[in-house]
Amino acid sequence: MPPLITVAAAVIKREGRLLLGQRPRGKRHGGLWEFPGGKLLLGETVTEAIGRELREELDVELDRVGPVLFRARDPGAAFNVWFVEVAVCGTPRALEHTALKWCDRPRLLELDLAPADRQFAAEDMAVWGHRVIT
Repeated sequence: MPPLITVAAAVIKREGRLLLGQRPRGKRHGGLWEFPGGKLLLGETVTEAIGRELREELDVELDRVGPVLFRARDPGAAFNVWFVEVAVCGTPRALEHTALKWCDRPRLLELDLAPADRQFAAEDMAVWGHRVIT
């Protein structure tokens, strides 16, 4: 079994909504929505990876890093996705995603989410007392 690859996913909240990006067609989970982020490079911490990925994907700077909210394995891959609460400076722009969307928590599971992101959204809805439909 290949070693697990840690992926850091940024949970960015503004005015009660969460930021999601639509993965480009032709990539794994193309067309699906995800929390922005990416794989840790050799020697990087989760914080360093999130900062780098947010600059590359959204043209924003990392302001604060909060707790790891959830961890999920990406089914069919060696990815272990860490969902981390973060705050950013700047206005996100879709540099690598097809589109960006600010979504209310109760509407998260209405989106066509990547598998690990769906696991996180379902857990998040359960914690916040929203009805979970998977």
